[in-house]
Amino acid sequence: MTANPPRLLVVVASKHGSTAEIAAALARAAADCPAGRTAGLSAIAVPAHQRPTPTSFDGVVLGSAVYAGRWLEEARQYATLYADTLRHRPVWLFSSGPIGEPPFPPDEPHDAAPMAALTGAREHRVFPGRLDKDRLTFGERAMVTAMRAPLGDFRDWDRIAAWGRDIAAAVTAEVPAGQV
Repeated sequence: MTANPPRLLVVVASKHGSTAEIAAALARAAADCPAGRTAGLSAIAVPAHQRPTPTSFDGVVLGSAVYAGRWLEEARQYATLYADTLRHRPVWLFSSGPIGEPPFPPDEPHDAAPMAALTGAREHRVFPGRLDKDRLTFGERAMVTAMRAPLGDFRDWDRIAAWGRDIAAAVTAEVPAGQV
């Protein structure tokens, strides 16, 4: 019997690319960690608007950039479209958006609890994001200026990679015997 290595799907909604970079880092960390390499885990990051089907994956991470306390529409739509499938496999959620030291806003995104309930997610993490004025629209730049929002990259790559390794360990531990 041919072994099927475990597969992890990282689905992401990103407006200016920062959250997509977090998703790619999560996928890399999961595949490159000892548990992932030993099990032959493959992990890919795909934009939510492409609506990748989660049925052939052993675990799913769904993440979104957060604006005004809410996930992007394409992430919410993805969760709703595949809710039945997602509830039958390990799912993790992440949000990206707070900026500054300490991170602002400090609250959980409004969508975190409803998305966790809808998908049966095991966990939700909030990662600080990046605010680069050069990537913003005119209206967004005006809002950032008015709010005196701190500019810069506040992402914690070590924390992101550690979570990717934790997810890989969980997914590889749950693959049925004989499949690895």
